[in-house]
Amino acid sequence: MAATPVERVPSVRLVPDSQSVSTSLGLLAEMAGTWEGHGFNLIARPDHEQNENLYLQLNQTDETLKFDPIGSAIPNRGFGQNDIELFGLTYLQKIHDAPTGAALHIEPGIWITQPKTTYPPEVPPNGEQIVARMASIPHGNAVLARGIASHFDGPPTLETAGEKYAFSLFPSFNSTPFPVGTPFLAAGSSELASKPNPPRFEQYNLAVAAGPGNARTPFKTTEPSLPAAIDGVPMQDVIDDPIRLLQGVIEKLKKDGHTFEGTVLNIATQAELRFFDGVNEAILEGKPEPPSTTVHVPFGSGGIENIPFLEGGEPPGADGPNALTATVYATFWIEKVSHPTHPDFTQLQYAQMTVLDFGILAALPKLVPISWPHISVATLRRSFL
Repeated sequence: MAATPVERVPSVRLVPDSQSVSTSLGLLAEMAGTWEGHGFNLIARPDHEQNENLYLQLNQTDETLKFDPIGSAIPNRGFGQNDIELFGLTYLQKIHDAPTGAALHIEPGIWITQPKTTYPPEVPPNGEQIVARMASIPHGNAVLARGIASHFDGPPTLETAGEKYAFSLFPSFNSTPFPVGTPFLAAGSSELASKPNPPRFEQYNLAVAAGPGNARTPFKTTEPSLPAAIDGVPMQDVIDDPIRLLQGVIEKLKKDGHTFEGTVLNIATQAELRFFDGVNEAILEGKPEPPSTTVHVPFGSGGIENIPFLEGGEPPGADGPNALTATVYATFWIEKVSHPTHPDFTQLQYAQMTVLDFGILAALPKLVPISWPHISVATLRRSFL
């Protein structure tokens, strides 16, 4: 039997023409360019200085996200199989607080596509691609999240009969905190509806004014008061499930007669995630765990590395990390938006869940490790190629 020929990627990588680079990117090609727009950021963070159980930071955001195609293939050398070539884009994300212009986040990174492989055997379905995102976060985190890119046709992000968010693999971007090690809470859960009342974490309940014992933006900050609604979405609904801001944008465009198609990217730092099947009103009370569903993320894998400060230590009275980044999952929708009489345009929407694990230092007799959702959403339009 003849040996399988060895195919080696050349060591000299000459840059091909722009069309060849775009074709090699496949479903990621439409990412290229500069995108600008607005969004919302919710993060619970430790507030040790004030001895509060947490500080809930809420920001309306302005964002610029720039993607540059990498001009040549990226060789990965094989031993168990032939060499493969990756193709990708570098990116730089800058997020500012909208009312003040203050810096909130900067993130350099890379998106890549991966071809099918035999060692290990990974073969995406026809018309889909394996993708990965590598991100460097200035807090001291490095993230690798893999997943799959697919074509979609129809309004994205909207709740449908068959899925909570159209074309997203993830059934919830709920913001309510939950104990470390339990499933993610179902969409529709909220701190306001939790039992017993009053809610344990009143920062999430706008019916309770921010103040001593309830550290929440804009308490103790120079920011303006939170609006009653953002683009018609009540502020309490935004806090409970920030993806509703994305849905509001699509609802308006759909009502105006626009249609949608494009590429959806679903990525996660692990292959499986568990979500409760229904709204859980007592998850923090130690009651029996309700039914849950395991979501399998095709080709999902990776992980997060944190600097030692985030891992935490053993100071007196504390048993866990300061603010360990534990899990990331996200959906990105790259949308071609069309209209019978108006010009077409391209829109990028994303919803990202980052779970921070840290214990609360106040209001409970002992430190309790809690998973705190950090959710970012945005709607961006391409401004320059």
